Amino acid sequence: MDIICIRRTQLAEESHRQDSVNLLTFILLLTLTILTIWLFKHRRVRFLHETGLAMIYGLLVGVILRYGIPSTSYHNKTPPSCTLQAGPVSTVLLNVSGKFFEYTLKGEINLREIHSVEQNDMLRKLTFDPEVFFNILLPPIIFHAGYSLKKRHFFRNLGSIITYAFLGTAISCFIIGNLMYGVVKMMQVLGQLTDKFYYTDCLFFGAIISATDPVTVLAIFNELHADGDLYALLFGESVMNDAVAIVLSSSIVAYQPTGANTHTFDASAFFKSVGIFLGIFSGSFAMGAVTGVVTALISLLHLHCFPLLETALFFLMSWSTFLLAEACGFTGVVAVLFCGITQAHYTCNNLSEESTKRTKQLFEVLHFLAENFIFSYMGLALFTFQKHVFSPIFIFGAFIAIFIGRALNIYPLSFLINLGRRHKIRGNFQHMMMFAGLRGAMAFALAIRDTATYARQMMFTTTLLIVFFTVWVCGGGTTPMLSWLHIRSECKRLDQCPIIQIILASSFSPQDGAQSEGQSKTKQESAWLFRLWYTFDHNYLKPILTHSGPPLTSTLPACCGPLARCLTSPQAYENHEPLQDNDSDLILNEGDLTLTYGDTAITANGASSSSGDSTSEDALERELDTREHELLSRGTRLVFPMEDHA
Repeated sequence: MDIICIRRTQLAEESHRQDSVNLLTFILLLTLTILTIWLFKHRRVRFLHETGLAMIYGLLVGVILRYGIPSTSYHNKTPPSCTLQAGPVSTVLLNVSGKFFEYTLKGEINLREIHSVEQNDMLRKLTFDPEVFFNILLPPIIFHAGYSLKKRHFFRNLGSIITYAFLGTAISCFIIGNLMYGVVKMMQVLGQLTDKFYYTDCLFFGAIISATDPVTVLAIFNELHADGDLYALLFGESVMNDAVAIVLSSSIVAYQPTGANTHTFDASAFFKSVGIFLGIFSGSFAMGAVTGVVTALISLLHLHCFPLLETALFFLMSWSTFLLAEACGFTGVVAVLFCGITQAHYTCNNLSEESTKRTKQLFEVLHFLAENFIFSYMGLALFTFQKHVFSPIFIFGAFIAIFIGRALNIYPLSFLINLGRRHKIRGNFQHMMMFAGLRGAMAFALAIRDTATYARQMMFTTTLLIVFFTVWVCGGGTTPMLSWLHIRSECKRLDQCPIIQIILASSFSPQDGAQSEGQSKTKQESAWLFRLWYTFDHNYLKPILTHSGPPLTSTLPACCGPLARCLTSPQAYENHEPLQDNDSDLILNEGDLTLTYGDTAITANGASSSSGDSTSEDALERELDTREHELLSRGTRLVFPMEDHA
């Protein structure tokens, strides 16, 4: 009996050491990636992004772990056999000499690997539980996307972004699904299909592979200061697209027709899935927004004296949004995305200056580490994952299908969107959006979440290869593509910008009674839905959820005076000027260079506007621009001291 106890202790110690080595492997991967990123940035290398670099390092480590470590085993005896009609069970109770022992299912082992169980166990430990991705790694990535959203360009292109994200993702999903169903039928005729592969499986693959993640392209756009509207379209589509893809995949899984054949088309089941999609998305959206509002109300408490507690509470409330949505049967990705947007709009304005910096840096670091960890693991999983199903026909068909699906998504929708846009989405922008449809962390996480069946294993392998190709080829070709499509970059330095030089050389003395032939670019291009929302938000929500904005006593009817005084914070009476949204990291166009002098706004294109008539659009302009004599250009604020000529 003592020998058995010693043996158990030794196994526990060996398992502990193995787990430490596995975690150390990933930490060293991240460390090596960060050091190489620094070298690339120092040398201004742009042909390979940090995510592609992390994947390469993961591939190298995966090759070493899979083929460089000799397989040793002590299981030379033939394992005992038993027959279970219902298939394998997750837990087995075994009676050994009157003592009961519990064994859990680790997974299926191929017959040819029956004598290398130790190596299989090591590779299995390197294969993370999919729930780790969804509950630990994805929340900071998605939250950071919402929290760091560039609101000005995002809301200016809100209608176009929603169209691409919702309608475009649905079009891409069904086109890819139907094309892949044709590929599956061809594989069946050629005898290349060894197990069942249903139409719903093809639609599921279309949903997960429609999740775009142009992190490489956006990073290069940011470095090159590319066009702000193009950046906003790509970023907004990718953020909303991830949320739509995950809800769409859940709705397809929930499709269950009545009758003997559960994979035929059933109208009632179809509309039920549509209802599930709308219910899950709207419920997740509401939960995220409500959680963000609750956090904003909590932040109104006097916690400024304790920045550490303020930051910790903000962090926990943000993360709990994801888990709360998942626990309630909704989608945490959608909830935490809109929670981040809500908190950036309201809660962030109530935090102390120290807490604001801490939260931004905290989620930025978590986002960076989680994203690079996932891409490192992708490279590792190509060799450590033990259930790959490589099918050349399916892989080649998938590449063709996603290309066609992306094209039929971008070009027709861009044509329809341009019918109602003042500033059209030009052809070179459309080509760049077509090229920038990379697949990344979300597609991988959705694919690895369920690899129990033959069809799902083939999808996972194909998704992994598609991510590799798009990150390396499309991501690496971003800079040449921008040059080839003649998409201009903003000036890297303000003093080198001809527009800045013209403005600096000009005299800012507006003539009395000067009227503008056209309004500023922000007013022209702001979506009507955003202007409508802004009026309600500026007059009613911000006075309640923040310490700024006009007091409710000046916006609500006189009969609501007691309620208005109760809901308005005392600070709102002192700080009744419009809140200045911190969009210092925006990438702006030349037309967005705006100088305000007194009651007149002068843009870089020479247009000026008088604010004699105070409207909600004027308030919007004042909030998005600056109240002082300031010039905004790509996040740099120049303050011009001017004399008062009055």
